Amino acid sequence: MLVKRIFDFIVSGIVFLLILPVLIIVFILIYLMHGPPVFFRQKRPGLKGEIFECLKFRTMKNSFDENGNPLPDEKRITCFGAFLRNTSLDELPEIINVLKGEMSLVGPRPLLVEYLPLYSPRHSRRHDVKPGITGWAQVNGRNAISWNEKFELDIWYVENWSLMLDLKILILTIWNVFSRTGISAKGHATMPKFSGYGSE
Repeated sequence: MLVKRIFDFIVSGIVFLLILPVLIIVFILIYLMHGPPVFFRQKRPGLKGEIFECLKFRTMKNSFDENGNPLPDEKRITCFGAFLRNTSLDELPEIINVLKGEMSLVGPRPLLVEYLPLYSPRHSRRHDVKPGITGWAQVNGRNAISWNEKFELDIWYVENWSLMLDLKILILTIWNVFSRTGISAKGHATMPKFSGYGSE
């Protein structure tokens, strides 16, 4: 995967310089509208399940119920946060994860650490490659498809990777961002949690 790493480093470096003004503007707007912290940091499993800290722009308020539990996503997401998600601008800081070598531009999305023991041995193969900012599942339904469909698409990517496939996915991602397809599952701000097989 040396070719993939070289491709990631060169392209992500160029993209980072191009989007730096956008990153600065979004950073300032989030700080003014939401206050600190501007970034949402969360531990996610990467290559071979190794844990790293995934970086995104914060899109939700820190709101809790009377028992101290976080409110559902759809009640915590702000109007500006919804805009960031709909345009995928909240994902832009992940370019830093790519530059650090923790992620790739293209690959299975890094999911929650708590999902690791729930995967079947077959679907655990999604960790045979670095997680990506975008992936085959993201351009084939994103959050509008079931978890099982997502995982099967991830495995197909792992088994059929090529540089041309990565280029195809990047082009399709640009199209999907502008068409705003598959942003959320029905009745959810993004996607319901994976709770095992049979999850939708």
